[in-house]
Amino acid sequence: MSKKALYLLGIAITIILGTFLYLKFCCNCSEKTITDDTPKTVSTPVVEPNFVPFVLNGSGIEYHTNDNLKFLKNSAALIMPVGDSVLTGIAKLKTFLVSNPKQKITITGYATSDETNSTSFENLGLARANEVKNYFVTEGLSEKQFITKGEIIEKWKMSADTLLGPADYSFETIDSTAAATPNDEWSVLKDKINADPLILHFNTNQSRQTLSSLEKQKVADIIKYTEHVKDAVILAVGHSDNVGNRDANIALGQKRAEFSKNYLSKNGIDQTRIETQSKGPDEPIGDNNTSEGKASNRRTVITIK
Repeated sequence: MSKKALYLLGIAITIILGTFLYLKFCCNCSEKTITDDTPKTVSTPVVEPNFVPFVLNGSGIEYHTNDNLKFLKNSAALIMPVGDSVLTGIAKLKTFLVSNPKQKITITGYATSDETNSTSFENLGLARANEVKNYFVTEGLSEKQFITKGEIIEKWKMSADTLLGPADYSFETIDSTAAATPNDEWSVLKDKINADPLILHFNTNQSRQTLSSLEKQKVADIIKYTEHVKDAVILAVGHSDNVGNRDANIALGQKRAEFSKNYLSKNGIDQTRIETQSKGPDEPIGDNNTSEGKASNRRTVITIK
């Protein structure tokens, strides 16, 4: 091969090799630079709103506000004052219930499993439901149109130590064709209440404020019965020991019955459905010759009439 041909071949090989190296290295650098300069998408964390809305949603009523009723942790007392937007909703609810007397609303109150129940109710959720009902009644709503329930759950939305709106409201129409007399279920419950009645014991004229779990269940049974049997009447009969004269003890027994009536009313039972009587010292269950017997005789017995 001539020198000229070799020279031309060398030039061709150089061109081909240069082109290969350019495509491999320079283009890759350019592509990398473009890729690296592409703006990155930064995800923004979703912030959950710190409120529980107050919602009334039934056939003929719809109301929503981000404010709500509030309770301190471990407490069954509403935090006052109630916000204006919630009061507006309660006023709308009042108008709705007046126009729809066959409507019934079930208030379900909630409490968390780590809260302490120091009320006489079966659970703190039920106590809160009754507190909400009683507040509605003070605002002019009819007590007879509410049923209360309570549930214990694992957690609820809170702000610091305050539970935000731990209740909801379900609407239903009362069946006007239903029989006025209690069915078998309520007859059984009445028999259960009267066979093992709630008994409040006294020292002088005061009942202890803390009830046992069994006594709380008895209060819950009475509330349940009166909510479903509309003509039910509760009877509170006061008793005393035999210290002093009989007339004074009859009066003392009546005071104890009235005290128990007020106590039950504060715990969710309509006081207009509670009758009171006094037996004074006439029906002792303990030996009045012993301090223990006298203590057992100072009592109020609560049954369904």
